[in-house]
Parts: sequence; structure tokens; C-alpha cells
Amino acid sequence: MPCAATESRLMNTELLSYYEAIEQASCDMLAAAKTGDWDAVVKLEGACVLLISQLKHAARQASLDGDSARSKARIMQRILVNDAEIRHLAEPWLQDLDDMMAGKRKTLH
Repeated sequence: MPCAATESRLMNTELLSYYEAIEQASCDMLAAAKTGDWDAVVKLEGACVLLISQLKHAARQASLDGDSARSKARIMQRILVNDAEIRHLAEPWLQDLDDMMAGKRKTLH
């Protein structure tokens, strides 16, 4: 039977692996957004939703220690930066979609 310290390290590793997987998905989403592959962005967003759901479940059973919490904070900062850049890249695409839904035609210059 593992001791409490070993179990805690294992849970920290498991929880951080979820954050790292979400970060990787956000990097992949950003790469797809930069190439205009919005279908891939949407698919990766779905993967993120699943990972976040799994993370929430795992986080109910344990919390991160100090070092792991600091690692989580750094990962979350990178995810937020990626998210902001994805949103910035998506704005023109979303505006075009809004215009199309409103029946506006895009003019060519």
C-alpha cells in the first residue's frame, strides 16, 4: 500500500498532466487558427472540454501541493495567452459569420 506522500505525488502528477494536455491542445488550436483551419479549432476545443471535465473530476479527489500549484499557474498563463491569440485571430472570421447570418454580402475591393 503506497504511503500518503507517494499518493500525493501521484495525484499531483496526474493533475498536472491534465493541465499539460489542455495546454498542448491550446497550442494545437492556435496553430490551426493561424492557418485558418477553423474546423480543427472546433474539434480541438471539443477535446479541451473533455479534458477539463476529466480534470474537474480528478481535482475533486486531490489538490496540488505548492510546487505543483506554481507549475499549474505557469501553464494556465500560457493557456490564457494562447486563448487570447486564438480569439484575436477568430474575430474577423466571426464577424464574417455574423454578416453572413444577417444576410450582408461581403464586398470585394
